[in-house]
Amino acid sequence: MSMQHKPATTCVKINALIEERWSPRAFDANQLVKYDDVLALLEAARWAPSCFNDQPWRFIVCDKAIDESSWQAAQEVLVEKNRQWAKNAPILILAVAMENFNHNGQSNRWAMYDTGAASAAMCLQATALGLIVHQMGGFDEAKARAVFNLPIDCKPMTMIAVGYQADADVLAEDLKAIELADRTRKAINERFYFGKWG
Repeated sequence: MSMQHKPATTCVKINALIEERWSPRAFDANQLVKYDDVLALLEAARWAPSCFNDQPWRFIVCDKAIDESSWQAAQEVLVEKNRQWAKNAPILILAVAMENFNHNGQSNRWAMYDTGAASAAMCLQATALGLIVHQMGGFDEAKARAVFNLPIDCKPMTMIAVGYQADADVLAEDLKAIELADRTRKAINERFYFGKWG
């Protein structure tokens, strides 16, 4: 059994943690994540930057080892295509952005951005711990709201699968091909500009 090691091919040297982070789908269903490691992920997210230090993110952790019913509920919120592989992830985390500032109740247009920053910090901490993470937009928002009893003034952003990597053979053939494919990114000048657009 061989795990996929797919460091980013960069045009300049970047930090190894960023270089090594990617989004596998092949999770080891038999290897649970230690509680202290889960706390480390949450701690990393807690220290992300946010507008007014509002910390608009909320994360609902569904750990199969601790509360299988919440983990199963999270599975049922996923679209079928994601459920096919996420069934092997021992932890599913719903990331939620609160839409209004805590200090004045006004609309916080940076809440989703800040929740993304917290999620990115979580992903990097996972990489540092030897864990894999895959974030999913493919879930039923209305079902998530009902299942997890979410307040009205929030936006469910992503479902995050966390665990240990397994061999790509655990995946269906179409997903296995994606898992084994090279990682790619657009050239810097196609997405990043100096001074003005384009």
